[in-house]
Amino acid sequence: MNAPSYRVIALAIAVVLIVLGVIFLIPVFRSGSSSGTTTSLAAVEVRTYQGQDLSSISDVSENAIIGTQYVNESDYQLTVTGLTLKTENLTYREILDNHQHYSKVVTLDCVEGWSAKILWEGVLVRDLINEAGADPRANTVIFHATDGYTTSFPLSYVMDNDIIIAYKMNNVTLPAANGFPFRLVAEDKWGYKWIKWIDEIELSDNPNYQGYWEQRGYSESGNLNESQYG
Repeated sequence: MNAPSYRVIALAIAVVLIVLGVIFLIPVFRSGSSSGTTTSLAAVEVRTYQGQDLSSISDVSENAIIGTQYVNESDYQLTVTGLTLKTENLTYREILDNHQHYSKVVTLDCVEGWSAKILWEGVLVRDLINEAGADPRANTVIFHATDGYTTSFPLSYVMDNDIIIAYKMNNVTLPAANGFPFRLVAEDKWGYKWIKWIDEIELSDNPNYQGYWEQRGYSESGNLNESQYG
């Protein structure tokens, strides 16, 4: 075989190698990285769920007694205390990582006259109470918020129903104005019972406890099928 033939063969091999290199490198260029790492993108608000049209997050009014609370996730602790067998102090990540998550569509009805149908995601209050253990004397659950707001329910309400504290709404982490890190999804109750910025769940033997709005004449039960006034 003469020298020109060798050159032709070498050139053909080089072309093949170049083509193969381009084929294998294109996916790397398209991904922007060959490290295999994943970059998280911001969650997108969903507006439909299982055939149901949802309200927008912006349809939920930013009500608060002393303004929006801005809670630092790294400093946050939820305390489950009172008439419990032990006191639980849980970080945000401990709550999310160590408990089953639940999703449900529930409409929030405010005494101001507006309502919003939202997909909520959170953990069961019942699970948190069971971890701490309920003293047999306990008959009431008092929820406390970082701004001093409180409201209460019969213990049976949260133990016999799938009541959650939500950390997401419409697939988006709760905005600060809507209660980050946790807001109670108080089904079948007026909006003033949907306490935001929860930092303590207290078990009590006082069924007559009155929260912030209850002290100001609002119904202690907060039932939607009844007047909001006590």
